[in-house]
Amino acid sequence: MKPLNVAFFHQPTLELARDLLGKYMVHEQETGLLIGKIVETEAYMGAEDKAAHSYGNRRTKRTEVMFGEPGLIYTYQMHTHTLINVVAGVVGIPNAILIRAVEPIEGLERMNELRNNMPMKQWTNGPGKLTKAMAITMDYYGKHWSEKPLYIAEGEQVKSVSTGPRIGIDNSGEAVHYPYRFWETDNPYVSKWR
Repeated sequence: MKPLNVAFFHQPTLELARDLLGKYMVHEQETGLLIGKIVETEAYMGAEDKAAHSYGNRRTKRTEVMFGEPGLIYTYQMHTHTLINVVAGVVGIPNAILIRAVEPIEGLERMNELRNNMPMKQWTNGPGKLTKAMAITMDYYGKHWSEKPLYIAEGEQVKSVSTGPRIGIDNSGEAVHYPYRFWETDNPYVSKWR
């Protein structure tokens, strides 16, 4: 496995959100590889998107990385969870793509330990769950997805992609309805909501 070329990340945000499906998220650790196939993403379109952390070009210590180059890693904390994103678009326009779910591919024994022997379908079917299962922490904030030890690699072709509204953004006006969520149709590891 090797990281995708930096050029892969230089495409329009919604296209990148779709193209990430089927790619492998790889975390190299001393204990071995943890690999998950990306099966669900959500795009956030910066200054004009009321659901984005960077809405109105909000620039804070947390959102600063979103203004950087495509392919940077944007991590943030929500409650007790670390969530992980791919910075997208162009420099200065703060777009990002949340990785919502992955399908476990390799390192299953370690993922099981990290998820406390839960049923396998519950290990990675949500953005906070997948970071726990893949031992991802806030330490990756500002790193690039094309650099080891945490990177995105070429994966497999997704046969069918579904599109719909994003999840868990009820307080963001009309942005609730934007069809910026993409997932592999019928994949059992896509996140469950309510």
